[in-house]
Amino acid sequence: MLHSLFSHRSLIHFLVTFLLFSFLPSLSLGFRSFPTTGETTDDFFGFTESPEYRNAADCSSDTVHVAMTLDSEYLRGSIAAVHSVLRHTSCPVNIFFHLITAEFDPASPRVLTRLVRNIFPFLNFKVYIFREDSVINLISSSIRVALENPLNYARSYLGDVIDPNVNRIIYIDTDVVLIDDIKKLWNITLQNNRVIGAPEYCHANFTNYFTDKFWSDPLMSQTFGSRNRNPCYFNTGVMVMDLGKWRKGNYRSKIEKWMERQRKSRIYELGSLPPFLLVFAGNIEPIDHRWNQHGLGGDNVKGSCRSLHSGPVSLLHWSGKGKPWVRYDEKRPCPLDHLWKPYNLYRRIDDDHQSQPLDSSIGSNLLGHSIYVI
Repeated sequence: MLHSLFSHRSLIHFLVTFLLFSFLPSLSLGFRSFPTTGETTDDFFGFTESPEYRNAADCSSDTVHVAMTLDSEYLRGSIAAVHSVLRHTSCPVNIFFHLITAEFDPASPRVLTRLVRNIFPFLNFKVYIFREDSVINLISSSIRVALENPLNYARSYLGDVIDPNVNRIIYIDTDVVLIDDIKKLWNITLQNNRVIGAPEYCHANFTNYFTDKFWSDPLMSQTFGSRNRNPCYFNTGVMVMDLGKWRKGNYRSKIEKWMERQRKSRIYELGSLPPFLLVFAGNIEPIDHRWNQHGLGGDNVKGSCRSLHSGPVSLLHWSGKGKPWVRYDEKRPCPLDHLWKPYNLYRRIDDDHQSQPLDSSIGSNLLGHSIYVI
């Protein structure tokens, strides 16, 4: 009888917890994860535990805030990205990750939290729930289905999702690896009251990112006319963001207005990038190109192999259709995919070749014709 009573109370406790968790109305919920020991990742999504990374003797107490999304589809990329940041910074304990997961992901936020804690026992991080219904009615069809994922738009809502006491953050996509100290990117100054900083590509054909309907409209085509500088393409997969200025300027609303316009009259073909260009192009802090060597995933249709931009490299970005973990699974990796593998913590990858970490001095001696794709 005592056992039956205990089971009955446990069931009630579970139901109350489930209902509270399911119906909380806020845009995001946080799970603070403190360092733990004694747990293993055996049989837990096939990942192995990361080595422990410790601070150098000269580290200050300053915290570097990094935001990225976390979902089951791009999980292997996210884990590799986090690992690369820790591996190359001199102050890994000072890095705090803000991980944003979808409300209805096949792997629940609690499962993903446990996964990250098991892989990185000493990582400082917090997992937020991004509610898809906050953006789902604003998303239009894109050239690639993956770009229609609501979580792909989470970068537009960082000011609302992330704790309000965080006023500066580095946003990175899940298909990147860093091969340099992220502190260098963190220390970049956003001048002239700018809200975001990112590498610019001013000789890319900017007009290609919008439709003829956009350019033929006399009002919309003048969108960039009032900017102090000529509009230039920038990739939103790596951004230094002043969230304090973002919130005060209500930039989420400005981006949403362009998304609403897109729903009424198709003015671009891509996903979350064009609204950022419409709001910020020509008014961002230009960062050295080494911090976003993008396009390694090829174009948005075929995802063919690409080579690096000429010049030094601090961050590799597999933007485009092709992702290195998918190519490895299909046993057809591109040459540059081997630069991603040293940061992979997925034990079941089927490849005998183990690359060495890439030094940040890599540069013009590598294969290098320009790549300017999303």
